[in-house]
Amino acid sequence: MEPAIKLKPGVSKWDIRQKVWDYMEENNLANFPRPVHHRIPNFKGAHDACNKIKNLDCFIKMREVKVDPDKPLEGVRLATLQARKTLLVPTPRLRTGLFNKIVPPHGASKEVLRVCSTAQGVKDFSVPVGLDATVRVDLVVVGSVAVSDKGWRIGKGEGFADLEYAMMVSMGAVDENTVIVTTVHDCQLLDIPEELMDNHDLTVDYILTPTQVIGTNCKRSKPQGIIWSKVDSEMMEKIPILKSLHFREKKAGKDVTLKDERFTEKKELPKFSNKRMSLGKSGNTTKIKADPIKMTRNSEASEEQIETGREMQCNAPSRVTTVYMGNIPHSLRVSELKNILRDHNAVPLRLNWQGAQHRAFLDYKGEVTAEEAVTSLAGLSISGSVIRVELAKSQRGSNH
Repeated sequence: MEPAIKLKPGVSKWDIRQKVWDYMEENNLANFPRPVHHRIPNFKGAHDACNKIKNLDCFIKMREVKVDPDKPLEGVRLATLQARKTLLVPTPRLRTGLFNKIVPPHGASKEVLRVCSTAQGVKDFSVPVGLDATVRVDLVVVGSVAVSDKGWRIGKGEGFADLEYAMMVSMGAVDENTVIVTTVHDCQLLDIPEELMDNHDLTVDYILTPTQVIGTNCKRSKPQGIIWSKVDSEMMEKIPILKSLHFREKKAGKDVTLKDERFTEKKELPKFSNKRMSLGKSGNTTKIKADPIKMTRNSEASEEQIETGREMQCNAPSRVTTVYMGNIPHSLRVSELKNILRDHNAVPLRLNWQGAQHRAFLDYKGEVTAEEAVTSLAGLSISGSVIRVELAKSQRGSNH
């Protein structure tokens, strides 16, 4: 079957997500919640696609099934409960653990089981599964934004399905033989280029749509565990279970160096005393008491300080390692920008987010890396806005 959505050469994961979301909205192919942007779409016909899992041998023979909490997978959760199998769902955003086990009341009716399969039921009838519990997951069912018949999968960009699987590998709950299933609308079947797939990306073995069951015969290896070099300290703070797994693997002698620990050679600006410094603007002067470039999202530093800080950085011997991004849509979230940068292989050491001013500054390890990021992000368009991307030194004295 010819894909409904055609992809051009050089397309990124983010481009593919946008195309799928836009196409589904334009053709009214989804149910509540709408719009589908930044979600796993609750596509029309999801219940029919979910019902097809009942005929898969990998479902019939398995006992423990892990199903993502997305709305379009409600039918899979219900089928799992009706078959009296153990249903595991991920803890929301992995804040308190990895799994919750759905335990319906004794003698639950069909209606109660239906309630248990919903988001509210997951909250009301689930109990956490401890990290030390012996869990063997036979089948994993995930949501997708796009998928190819070769098994390449693209999620909504937050990386939780990939991370959850990697964590399950670390816990010994899954292995290379664990079957992965996804459900999508037929329009979400695309010819995804394999070069977009990274070693942390989860592939799928079966695709269920309202009209067909596709066995991918995917030969690409699934994630072999947590890739600690892709995990940073911020993620460790947000996902406490990562700390426990990090401790375990460190104790076992594995390399658990985090992403931000690999770049210990921080670029430092020259230290300035509290002398007055000319700004070159009508003889005005200002005092520099701290590095004005290291600003938080809620910084109240003046435009004048920002300009001065960038000018000092550009003139410093360390050369330009900061990239400016302007014309960022007001609706874009910082987490979404991070996903876009990851898709374009332009992840910075630090990201200075200034969403209110529709801009961001990206700090890289060296001048070459910064220039490569500019090249990689050239022509980037987000939600119809063409993003201005250039080395920060060319922003001196301009209005953003």
